[in-house]
Amino acid sequence: MLLTYSPIFHRKGCVLVNEPTTLRRHAEAKFVGKYQTWAKTNKFDSMLPSDVKDRKAKAMRAQQAINSHLTECKLAERVVPYSDKLFKTAAVEWLIATDQPIQALRHPKFKEMIDVAARATNGMKIPGRKATRAQIMCMFKNHLTKLKATLNVCLAFRLHLIYLNGT
Repeated sequence: MLLTYSPIFHRKGCVLVNEPTTLRRHAEAKFVGKYQTWAKTNKFDSMLPSDVKDRKAKAMRAQQAINSHLTECKLAERVVPYSDKLFKTAAVEWLIATDQPIQALRHPKFKEMIDVAARATNGMKIPGRKATRAQIMCMFKNHLTKLKATLNVCLAFRLHLIYLNGT
């Protein structure tokens, strides 16, 4: 005879199930008063499904009441005070994270950017990808316009010299 493990046992016409949830449902259906009295006298939280559901609903109602009192902190309120050590750490982390050469910290434009940022009183707003792209396109267009005007002036001057020399 081969014996196998089964979570269901039969004894004198009763079916015993090795599951705590089934036991809790059975206790709730047959012995709710006795169980709750026992739980109160022994300072035990009732594990009956309806009691657990009621506790969860009560906790959700309490959480909803707390949410209305919470406020979000603004970025400007949490500005970290400046220190040379903090700046050096942030600069080195920026170099590593963006894969910049070490010489980037000595570049005049980097120094100019830091000087501009240092004058900010309430933090700074760093432009997003689209705003940065639009700014680059605008600067490029302005550069081409100035270059065209410079070349036109040079060409007009050269034509004027040719005219004067008669060549």
